[in-house]
Amino acid sequence: MHITDGVVSLPVAGAAAAAAGVSLVYAVKNTKEEEIPRLSLLSGAFFVFSLISVPVGPTSVHPLLAGLLGIMLGVKAPIAIFIGLLLQALLFNHGGLTTLGVNLILVAVPALIAAKLFYVLKRLSVFTRAALVGGIGVMACVLLLVLLLLITDQLFAEGQFSVVNILLIGYTPLMIVEAVVTGFAINFLYRSRPGLLGLADNKAQSG
Repeated sequence: MHITDGVVSLPVAGAAAAAAGVSLVYAVKNTKEEEIPRLSLLSGAFFVFSLISVPVGPTSVHPLLAGLLGIMLGVKAPIAIFIGLLLQALLFNHGGLTTLGVNLILVAVPALIAAKLFYVLKRLSVFTRAALVGGIGVMACVLLLVLLLLITDQLFAEGQFSVVNILLIGYTPLMIVEAVVTGFAINFLYRSRPGLLGLADNKAQSG
């Protein structure tokens, strides 16, 4: 997500930054050296794809990859998201530094939910559960964003062409696209390079 500076209050931004910091410390603490190449690859993918954005009021519509990051990185997804968002804010002025924690939480929480759901739904085929998780990841991001905007200012929901309505409409086709892309990507990796899915994925597959 690319919430710009000044949209949320300082207490909200501070609380989000603290929560983001805790998630990053936990993720880094549980990262092994052999996982760094995969983290680097997915950080770059998130950075590049989420740069494709359409500004909508105080935020934007863009690819999120929450489901894909969650499945492939699990609890380490916040690291890739943080790197991507930080570089976007510094290099392209997408989002903001004061809202970095907010933007991280908006994507990281759905990514972690997606990671959990992928293993809970293991009775389904790999493609089906990955596609479901990909779509749910986008939906969760949007719902959190809408909730944040409504808490911040009710004006974001006023009128037929409100920011909230535009976001819901704009992210609907993206949800479908990300569901299909995530399904094919994870299914391909499952068949060709299962090691890229991580230890947790391999354990789930064997179960």
